[in-house]
Amino acid sequence: MKDRQRAQVDLSRLPTDIANLIAGLAPGGTLEITRAGEPVATITAAGHAPLEGTVIRARPASDAGDSGTSAAEGVTVVATAMKLSDAARSKLSAELGDNYIVLDMWDAPKTADVLLIPAISLKLLANLRGMFPSARVVIAELDDPELGISYPSPVRRLLDAGADLYLATTTVPSLARQLGEAVAGARGELGAARRPRLELE
Repeated sequence: MKDRQRAQVDLSRLPTDIANLIAGLAPGGTLEITRAGEPVATITAAGHAPLEGTVIRARPASDAGDSGTSAAEGVTVVATAMKLSDAARSKLSAELGDNYIVLDMWDAPKTADVLLIPAISLKLLANLRGMFPSARVVIAELDDPELGISYPSPVRRLLDAGADLYLATTTVPSLARQLGEAVAGARGELGAARRPRLELE
């Protein structure tokens, strides 16, 4: 009969980001696994020895309600279409908090909530939307020398090359207002060191 008190899984079989979170725990550190906000297991790191875990039995299905809630309820899955290292994804996931998990797009489910992309072509964007039909697409620029990441957009490259300001608007009146404010502000900053700015509306 299978021993239900002790189970074993190879770390390499887990999703990369989950494995990194576990492997990165300090000795005695814990990683709590939850279902619908309730703890079901706690993994405790034991230094370089095998990781030890304490399992909390899940409630029977009859106690969990009839809503068909999945184990991932309350967790926002972020799929990245950028070439990020495991360390970068783990850090982003940690900075977002416990209710987020950041996965490479090839490891993420098609039900991912957010798709994080750099500036790409419309054709590639359409293909990615097909892969993640329900995801909210977020375009991001990244420049993190510490993690060796650089994803500047064409606009960012122009600003870095010496352009002073980027105005993003939809109508001529809005452009006139933004441009007027920018010119007036520039007059008050003559002689002062200025950094390129982006203004979105």
